[in-house]
Amino acid sequence: MRDLLVQRLTDYAPRKLDLDYPEAGILVPVTDDPDNPEMIFTLRSENLSTHRGQVAYPGGKRDPEDSSLAATALRETHEEIGLPPDQVEIIAPLSQVMSRYGILVSPYVGVVPKSHPLDPNPDEIESVFRVPLSFFLEDRRERTDALHFQNHTIHVPCYRWERYQIWGLSAVVLVDFLNAVYDTGIDLLEPRT
Repeated sequence: MRDLLVQRLTDYAPRKLDLDYPEAGILVPVTDDPDNPEMIFTLRSENLSTHRGQVAYPGGKRDPEDSSLAATALRETHEEIGLPPDQVEIIAPLSQVMSRYGILVSPYVGVVPKSHPLDPNPDEIESVFRVPLSFFLEDRRERTDALHFQNHTIHVPCYRWERYQIWGLSAVVLVDFLNAVYDTGIDLLEPRT
């Protein structure tokens, strides 16, 4: 899996947004299983003030002492799901996205050991779960949401995996990953017919 990610993302030019907003870094963790790579997601606690009860990638707002947004993603991942930075190999950034709460989010694809135990922080994370990448490659979306942002409409798939709904910002990042790595051709600017 690592080799495929390096090969496909080395020449990928992620979109940078020229916006002056608070920043966050998130990790898009992919397991190193060559036969059945999985993507790791979190379900955020109902006790949080924003994004409560939603599926998200591990990550969060940049702290002043973070040396980079990749460092933010690694620090927050460790805090949220107990995955130490030395267990993550950052491969490349994906395109920046803007949250509806006015946060400029920078995603980083990282390869993680399939076997490393994950320990969700109960103050922030209700659960951690994995989805095989093969599931997303079949594009078995539950629905497509029309999301409006700065005079644009994007058409974002919503995927259901067991009891979890992957939608919104997480789905936008997921689609960027699928298009960059697997050439899935999912077009967020056109409604699905």
